[in-house]
Amino acid sequence: MSLVEQVLTQIPGNPLKGLQKADGLWRAYREGTRSGPEVIQTCAEPTDIAAYDVVVVGGTLGILLAAGLAQRGWRVALVERGKLRGRAQEWNISRQELQTFVKLGLLTEAELESTIATQYNPARICFHGGDPVWVKDVLNIGVDPVMLLDLLKQKFLAAGGELLEETPFKSATVHPDGVRVEAGQQTLQTRLLVDAMGHFSPLVQQARQGQTPDAVCLVVGTCATGYDQNDTGDLIATFTPIQNQCQYFWEAFPARDGRTTYLFTYLDAHPSRPSLAALFEDYLKLLTEYQQVSLDQLTFQRALFGFFPCYQDSPLSYPWGRTLPIGDSSGSQSPLSFGGFGAMIRHLERLTRGVDQALQHDLLGARSLSWLQPYQPNLSVTWLFQKAMSVSVDQKLPENQINQLLSTIFQDMAALGDEVLQPFLQDVVQFPALAKTLLRTSTHHPALVAKILPQVGIPAVVSWTGHYAGLAAYSALNPLTQALQSQAKHLPEETQYFFERWRDALMYGSGGDYESS
Repeated sequence: MSLVEQVLTQIPGNPLKGLQKADGLWRAYREGTRSGPEVIQTCAEPTDIAAYDVVVVGGTLGILLAAGLAQRGWRVALVERGKLRGRAQEWNISRQELQTFVKLGLLTEAELESTIATQYNPARICFHGGDPVWVKDVLNIGVDPVMLLDLLKQKFLAAGGELLEETPFKSATVHPDGVRVEAGQQTLQTRLLVDAMGHFSPLVQQARQGQTPDAVCLVVGTCATGYDQNDTGDLIATFTPIQNQCQYFWEAFPARDGRTTYLFTYLDAHPSRPSLAALFEDYLKLLTEYQQVSLDQLTFQRALFGFFPCYQDSPLSYPWGRTLPIGDSSGSQSPLSFGGFGAMIRHLERLTRGVDQALQHDLLGARSLSWLQPYQPNLSVTWLFQKAMSVSVDQKLPENQINQLLSTIFQDMAALGDEVLQPFLQDVVQFPALAKTLLRTSTHHPALVAKILPQVGIPAVVSWTGHYAGLAAYSALNPLTQALQSQAKHLPEETQYFFERWRDALMYGSGGDYESS
């Protein structure tokens, strides 16, 4: 019996079967044997009068938008294949991001506070052979998803929303005047279908047409009790060189019922890449060194695992009209991030306001809705960073090159101050901070920078240069559109909608929405 089998079979619920299922899907991605579903079609004939303004499919993150739209008076149905209940594992986030719930009127300050399960400070950033960097107030809040989703569900129902649990999505037909949604044993008529089903949504699969992901993040981990110390965290850490053509990265967070540790790595979907089970085996073998603890000392509460495909053609817009992907379905997080909660929170205000206006003015065609998922250069520039943190299957790199690179860059960002380091750690890249970091690193460590070019390749650098220029342009234009906002109120309604979407694109695409703690 493997070490993974020994540990996982002792955890309540036997997560070994879930790991095997996830591995089967990951194998299909590597081998290119996925079959593209055909769950959505279009019809030129009008449909019946819509009973709903919005049907949101996928409740875990969909409830965030559904609650906001219901409170604005729209007829909203939320479809969930199981029971709408948060997972036991906490979601880590920074406190200022949580204020979005209060700002939108979804939660009071007291209600928000009741959802916080853990808080800790400081957090460490450390790479093999380098000195640690310590930061405060970044991803240091552990939110209880069960409590959060229960509160949002109550708000949603109180606002008149309709919750359809244990109602799996089957198919949809887009008509000129609405969408007919087949879910469970029901047929729902709606003006707009919102897809919050995540990375593996059948709508995403159909829209992507079997496209091979440009990158993948593999993640495994556990929550366990028995650690000697549990009062600090790791945002990103390494203690090994490149192995198995992968650089292993670690995270650790204090949790209410133990300590959560993750091992993750960035790679492509080549057939030779390791399985999740193999990565989990390495995780368990290395965990003792990482946390200075023996496995016999630990009582495992939960096992965590998954993989997250990323596409450079993101965020994703659907071609059918009256359909909108949000959260992980849209790919609106960077390729460095494997947590959709933070990205969903970041864009929640923008999406709630934008969908509200699209419904008001009946701007629900594919072109109009695509403006709700615009190009964001501050996310696109991170593709080069992701590539610098991964190794191709046929690439030969010095075993500590990635560690040395990351240790140097993070030391440089820390020397430039929190205004440079903290936004980046929260998946927000801003032009001034990036320009300062590039200038410092290239002038202080030119030899190290020169090593990156052959690793990532000239095409990747050329592509990045275009996104870098886009980030500079968005950063320059963002203040202008903000200044014109009051004048835009006098524009025709449709023109005003597109102006506000362009304003949002510049704000979020430049990182101008970020608020420091």
